[in-house]
Amino acid sequence: MDRIERIGEVAAIMRDYVENKQTFLTEKTMRVPTESYTDPDQWKAEMELVFKRVPLMLAFTAEMPNPGDYKAMEAVGLPVLINRDKQGQVRAFLNVCSHRGAPVASEGHGNCPRFTCKYHGWTFGQDGRLIGVSEASKFGEVDKPGMGLRELPCQEKAGMIFVVLTPNAPIDVDKFYRGFLDDFEALDFGSWTYMGSRVIEGANWKIAYDGYLEGYHFASLHPETIFPRTPSNCMHYEGFGPHQRIGFPHHKIADALKDVPREEWGHQENNGFDFVRIMFPNVSAFIAPEITQVAQLFPGPTPGENRTVLNYLRREPLRDEEDRANVEAAMNFFRDVTYTEDYLIGLEIQKGLESGAHDELTFGRNERGNQYFHEWLNWYLQDDPDLPEPEM
Repeated sequence: MDRIERIGEVAAIMRDYVENKQTFLTEKTMRVPTESYTDPDQWKAEMELVFKRVPLMLAFTAEMPNPGDYKAMEAVGLPVLINRDKQGQVRAFLNVCSHRGAPVASEGHGNCPRFTCKYHGWTFGQDGRLIGVSEASKFGEVDKPGMGLRELPCQEKAGMIFVVLTPNAPIDVDKFYRGFLDDFEALDFGSWTYMGSRVIEGANWKIAYDGYLEGYHFASLHPETIFPRTPSNCMHYEGFGPHQRIGFPHHKIADALKDVPREEWGHQENNGFDFVRIMFPNVSAFIAPEITQVAQLFPGPTPGENRTVLNYLRREPLRDEEDRANVEAAMNFFRDVTYTEDYLIGLEIQKGLESGAHDELTFGRNERGNQYFHEWLNWYLQDDPDLPEPEM
């Protein structure tokens, strides 16, 4: 079954869910220790065994489409520099000068032929090579070939740039994503326009992530924003290795599809149903016709905190200043809804878990996406590739 046929099948399943007031159900509930969200040792293990080993989606092709473009950012406490060289190849480095450790690029976006450390003026090429030492004759011997920027494994695929935060580590984006990126390829995601980002902060990264994985809370937490469009507790889950495509039907899915030929249902995303695409371990993408939000959740700097970057893209470039103002208003609206309706209660949950009131949390049969995420997280934390992988 190809991708479009599969989406059509999922659309039919979700239509039946709405008509019969059902949802995706698994066999049993799952319990997760509350210390999973508070324990410093587990948090450190998550950083070392997950966030510094798997390919993280750190940037979009649309953020750096031209030779010389770069993005400097912080990811899991590490300063990262991603750039596109004059041949069009994307590379990633630790944004740390080999002389005295200062950054060679300020945080944000830009375009330049080389990077210059603002501390002492050492310069580095787009390939990370050290190409210039200030007042070299007075400095002394320098091993230029051995003193370039520390490179990180990096691959560009489906309009996104993936980086492993450990130098010399292996990277195989196709193997890790197991066909999950086909949706983004089909959308020609690499040709979209990057509109900007907003930053919010919240509780433990898993508390925040859990909220993206289910719609059980729509009626109670989003009564005026999401629930008027999308039923509460009506989800469909598909697994692609540790990644998930979560389907959320609209209340009026039957009306939306009734005049559409059955073989065309796989092309009807946002017309009767939506998907949230979950990229393990920390990305949630909601693709919509007007503007798309892609959330990157970065843990830390303590177990009880996360920093989330909400990125916004769309298919068409900006038309004029009025269009820009409308886009800015849309980005602020999505940011405000995400923060006030999801992240604020997450901070309250963090306090509740740290209180010691309960030893465990329970994920219901209807919350299979959360269960699946925690099963995969536990699989990585056991650090044994011979163990059987979780199945949806």
